[in-house]
Amino acid sequence: MSLRNLILMGQCVPCVKQNASKIRIRRMELDKNLNMYFKKDEFFFAHDPEKMCKTGDIVLIRELPERLTRLITHKVEKVVYPLGDITDPITGKSVVVGKYRDQIEEANRLFGKSEKAFDYSKAPPRGRLEGSKDFTHGETYIKYHDDGKDQPFAV
Repeated sequence: MSLRNLILMGQCVPCVKQNASKIRIRRMELDKNLNMYFKKDEFFFAHDPEKMCKTGDIVLIRELPERLTRLITHKVEKVVYPLGDITDPITGKSVVVGKYRDQIEEANRLFGKSEKAFDYSKAPPRGRLEGSKDFTHGETYIKYHDDGKDQPFAV
């Protein structure tokens, strides 16, 4: 077990394994011929029996002292940033596009709010549309053939 890979941060991607989540770790790799960095993705399977993370969440994973199975080498520590509302990691404030929500609310207070403007304080949290439009909670499976039917949980 190497110390440099003890704790990693990555994004959860769809997975067909039971009690496990597939995490994508993105690293930058130097190409010595071009002297440029390029993205390189590594995938790890992390033990997640409570199903803490959903597809798209940014999570922290820790390497297990010994492997659970041939593929599962890590465990999910915590969900750092859930998919949806974006939070600035330094200030901890909510962000919309390139501005803090506080700045947007201050501008709305000074200049008047548009009737078409979206109200973030009244917006429901993620998970409200589970089963109707949000299928990240469903069990995924491998699509072996295309029979023309809608298969929202296929990978």
